[in-house]
Amino acid sequence: DSKDKDLTHQNQDEQKEEHDKTKTEDSEKDKREKELQDLLKQVQAYIKDQNLEAEVSASDTERGVAITLNDLFLFDLGKADLKAPSFPILQKLASLFPTLKSKVSIEGHTDDLPLAPGSPYKDNWGLSFARSLSVLRYFSDTAKLEDKKFIATAYADTMPKVANSSDANRSKNRRVEIIVLRNDIAPTEPVQWE
Repeated sequence: DSKDKDLTHQNQDEQKEEHDKTKTEDSEKDKREKELQDLLKQVQAYIKDQNLEAEVSASDTERGVAITLNDLFLFDLGKADLKAPSFPILQKLASLFPTLKSKVSIEGHTDDLPLAPGSPYKDNWGLSFARSLSVLRYFSDTAKLEDKKFIATAYADTMPKVANSSDANRSKNRRVEIIVLRNDIAPTEPVQWE
């Protein structure tokens, strides 16, 4: 009989622990969601205040807050060196990132046209990766943010926003997307290898 009482108390304690753990996880999730929504509002306000609607957009996606920068705003055609007019928006983003607990994925996209002869890049994969890396390096080298917060990814022409059926559509597909990820928390401590 006392064994049954002990088991009942143990089960109740385990259920309470599980409930408390779930409550804490939900609270953390709520905090992160508020953090993302605040970021989205700040970025959208900055875009509007600076009249950058033609070059930059920000939206809430399933993956997180996506900030999309037009390629010609960031780079010259076929190049991956950042242009000076893009520095203020990148600096603004850099000022918002340190307080975030989320990882930031920087994703390069191109259209489906082959690169011009003599390009330093073998193909659109190389160009899209070089562009995402240029933006990442702005955040890590120029803005001095922690490397471990960022991911650089290349998609080349594999994820177009619209069909590559006209020059106007191709220009929409050439972009860098900066996604503050909803479900990937940046590590706070380095991994210790033995």
